[in-house]
Amino acid sequence: MPLPTRNVAWPPPYMKPALEAMHTWDTWWSGDPDRLEGLYGGGSGAYSGGSDPKPFQYSNGVIGKIARWWWGTPTAPGERRTKLHVPIAGDLCGGSADLLFSEPPKLTVDDDSTQKRLDVLTDDGMLATLQTAAEVGAALGGIYLRPVYDLDVAARPWLHATHADRAVPTFTWNRLSSVTFWKVVHEDDGQVWRHLECHERGRILHGLYQGTKAKLGQPVPLEDHPATAVYAKRVDAEGALLTGYDGLDVSYIPNQNSRRWRCNSDLADLGRSDLDGVEPLMDSLDETYASWMRDIRLGKGRIVVPDAYLQSNGPGRGASWNPDQEAFAGINALARGDSTQLTVAQFEIRVQEHRDTAEDLVNQILRSAGYSGQTFGLGGDAAVTATEVKARERRSMTTRGRKILRWRVGLADAIHALLAIDQQVFHSGVQPQPPTIEFEDSVQEDPLSLANTADVLRRAQAASTDTLVRMQHPEWNDTQVAAEVEQIHRETGLAVSDPDTR
Repeated sequence: MPLPTRNVAWPPPYMKPALEAMHTWDTWWSGDPDRLEGLYGGGSGAYSGGSDPKPFQYSNGVIGKIARWWWGTPTAPGERRTKLHVPIAGDLCGGSADLLFSEPPKLTVDDDSTQKRLDVLTDDGMLATLQTAAEVGAALGGIYLRPVYDLDVAARPWLHATHADRAVPTFTWNRLSSVTFWKVVHEDDGQVWRHLECHERGRILHGLYQGTKAKLGQPVPLEDHPATAVYAKRVDAEGALLTGYDGLDVSYIPNQNSRRWRCNSDLADLGRSDLDGVEPLMDSLDETYASWMRDIRLGKGRIVVPDAYLQSNGPGRGASWNPDQEAFAGINALARGDSTQLTVAQFEIRVQEHRDTAEDLVNQILRSAGYSGQTFGLGGDAAVTATEVKARERRSMTTRGRKILRWRVGLADAIHALLAIDQQVFHSGVQPQPPTIEFEDSVQEDPLSLANTADVLRRAQAASTDTLVRMQHPEWNDTQVAAEVEQIHRETGLAVSDPDTR
């Protein structure tokens, strides 16, 4: 997919359904009530930029369909917004990332020098990148990983996660063959400057375009803007920068298999968000909690009394009450000597009904997204073994396993490209190759349970010291395990050789 040479619509029209869906998922993931009202047309006044709410929910067509969501219900004029948002979308995507990368994956290669360099490249910074990438990918349906470097920042390359809603990919037989990233580098007086970056096998094409919000515009020299001037002296006559790597330096990791675009050849391989299909349930959950809070507001105890019972502010100044005291509501009536004029208003707060409805909606959202309630703290916090946890979280573990199948391939390709760029730019002397990736267990055994198991195995002489150390510390490498085994043997006297009996 080469860079465009003429003024075309941007993003390409065939990407519109996917980008609109990603915008919807991103809005729910952000957890911003203002953005939700803007998305479904329920804003008014300061929230939507207008003076009066529009009755979109009575319209026909797409606008009417969208506005019939609860978040599309406008706030009545003169009333404050009382809508409440439950950020369960963020919990879903964050929980997905925790299941995958709560522990760093183990990356191994055959060559020892390459392994040492790989250990340097895959430090804690990469784990943070992978956690962020997994959460964004769960929200938008996929994530791109690519190696980047900047000699002014660090003396080594690192992985960068590029979001799926800023990319135009091309797939060949379910594999990414090229991709164009874009970003707006300048916007002023209706003019939009975009930097396009097309990744192909062995090279990266850079282009700067001056257009409008809807049109890409015409290509202009890279040196015309500070954001792209750095590439002007490095690209060739075609605007290409050679990577020194034979393959594509970008890997795409779909979150799950797509449902809505399976018959669309351009979008079928983009993947599916964890939020796809549960938007109506999240809308109903917000409505349930808002209704619950409305019951609490209406259920505040009030005492209706005559106006004469209120504090007078003087002639012509009316009467008032102290808000720090119990709320009094006045009525225009004469006070009598008896106390029957004091009326207590106390509405019922339907706690159990709202709680049951909200709990059922949450369980349905988690189930539809492929997770167990236990993963998100539902079902109690009683101490259980790792085996019992896995049994309760079987659905979450199954979803994790499906995602690992996609992450293992995509991450291996990204690490391969990272090692190749490291060799080409920094002359590290490594042998670029895809690593073997082992994902750590997201459910860890209790240390006391592990110690008891190790003690039983040792007394039964059913496991070596090396095996027991690896059982207790699965995150350690071979060097750390060997050092610990040697220390244990030294402390227990097993390191002393047998005396010569000759």
